[in-house]
Amino acid sequence: MAGQRISSRFVRPTLAVRGGNVKNAVKLELLGVLALLGAGLWMAGCKSAPDLSQAQAMTMIQAKYDQAPAAPVSITVNSTGMVQGVTAKYWFETKRYPNGYWADFTVTPDGKKVLTLTGGGSVIQWRPDNPTDPNFVVVIQTVATNHLKARDVGQIESVGDTRIASFTEDVNLDGIPQPLADMAHDPGNKLSALRQATFVLTNGAWTLQSIE
Repeated sequence: MAGQRISSRFVRPTLAVRGGNVKNAVKLELLGVLALLGAGLWMAGCKSAPDLSQAQAMTMIQAKYDQAPAAPVSITVNSTGMVQGVTAKYWFETKRYPNGYWADFTVTPDGKKVLTLTGGGSVIQWRPDNPTDPNFVVVIQTVATNHLKARDVGQIESVGDTRIASFTEDVNLDGIPQPLADMAHDPGNKLSALRQATFVLTNGAWTLQSIE
């Protein structure tokens, strides 16, 4: 009836229950928002590292080589190379020793234009242990200087926070006279090597860290 009063003991429990439901709902809503924010940050973290392509890796590796000072090519000369040098008129025999297989060869003016002896001077002292000694060699260097070349970059692999890629490093024979290039292909010379490049993320972009 309109004039009746309802005891407060019936009201308070109802409010308490309703208040608890509201608090729980707010807590659940906050947890949901935090979860969404966390997921968003995680997704953003996953997307923060850009892709590194093989072409990009190649460009950075070659740029590293091109920034280094150009260097001469060292060529190991065996008995075949000695004959090639005489044919190209880079040196000629000036003395033969009594044992018949030791000799001195003097570098010609034309030879001095394209090569130097690593030991200095202009005389090659040919001193094999026997007439057919396959191990005796001398080392010369080209006057022309070049930068190393990179090619055949392999698949980019993820290792922790870094990226690594294998590639082939070549000695650059551009501008070197053909007789010297032929000597460089004789046994004892290594014109290519397998290397590994490591890249790190710097300010959101991949940079070359090292070459091994």
